[in-house]
Amino acid sequence: MIKANGEAKYLSLYEALASEVRWKIMKLVADKEMNVKDIAASLALSPSIITMHIRKLEQAGLITTHRVRAGGGTHKMCSLKHHSIEIELPSANRQEQVREQHISVGHYTAFEVYPTCGLGTKEKEIGVWDDPRYFLDPERVHASILWFGRGYVEYKMPNFLLEDELPEALEISMEIASEAPGLRDEWPSDIGFTFNGTFLGTWTSPADFGRAARGKLTPAWWHRNVNQYGLLKTIRIEPTGTYMDGERMSEVTLADIGLHEPFWTLRFAVDEQAVHVGGLTLYGSGFGNHDQDIVVRAYMERAQLIK
Repeated sequence: MIKANGEAKYLSLYEALASEVRWKIMKLVADKEMNVKDIAASLALSPSIITMHIRKLEQAGLITTHRVRAGGGTHKMCSLKHHSIEIELPSANRQEQVREQHISVGHYTAFEVYPTCGLGTKEKEIGVWDDPRYFLDPERVHASILWFGRGYVEYKMPNFLLEDELPEALEISMEIASEAPGLRDEWPSDIGFTFNGTFLGTWTSPADFGRAARGKLTPAWWHRNVNQYGLLKTIRIEPTGTYMDGERMSEVTLADIGLHEPFWTLRFAVDEQAVHVGGLTLYGSGFGNHDQDIVVRAYMERAQLIK
């Protein structure tokens, strides 16, 4: 998510959004990478015009690009960098505070996983692949990638909200995808999210990505014929419901998720009874396309004293 306000530094963002063509481009690359030529063909425009629009979207931080060699040529691949934008308008009576926690993918506190499964740090594999016992290896706390065919991993974190902070929203952000044996561009998986024992909803990951290109941050030692990167997804829980990348996910509200508890618990799961049991891969910093771990942000309004 991009958080913007009325400052001049965000003018390129607002300008980039003021174009029907650029909106169409973002829609095309929202869930899959596309090269400039294919985007131009889809919109019936010339590659030079599309290149100009891509440049504006890059400058605004809305899409990300990289070049790959394929079919005897070089292609500029484009993908959506953010799936939602929050614009903060000026207010004299509010002060929004943010509590942010970064959780390594290896810092889970409970798990039950089934092959295919495994873990890796930025430097090496942890143990033997497809053996769930290594999910208890002491080195797991350094893991920057983990994957499993079905089951769950669970993370526990402290609640750092102060007594005078009133929660307005909670966000959970992570790079995530399916887990297929090898690589599969079409490999749907129903991934469920639970917070403090309350089920937030399910998102169907479309694929186990990596055929087109390696992950931008993936270490050189990592194998080429296995999962390379995921999609950056953001779940936002508000007083009106739960949303993923701005689209309604469920009716669960802030009042339903026990924010008063001293510790918070977050679970990612693929249930064996799901329609699409396609596994789960979590990418942390140093892997995939987004240099971040699991991020949990609590937004609140600090109570103001009236003099």
